[in-house]
Amino acid sequence: MAKKNKRPTPAVSVTNNPTQKFEFNPDYSMIKKDLTRIGVLAGFFITVLVVLSFILK
Repeated sequence: MAKKNKRPTPAVSVTNNPTQKFEFNPDYSMIKKDLTRIGVLAGFFITVLVVLSFILK
């Protein structure tokens, strides 16, 4: 089964002061890590397919 990771939700700061602006500061570090992993796996599988095409030819 797939491992399920509980990820923290990004912190959103909202104040009751109407003169202060809404602050939205998301954390994309986990998304960057996931995209890096997807890129590495895609590169690995493409390399394997190219090598297999030369071996099986």
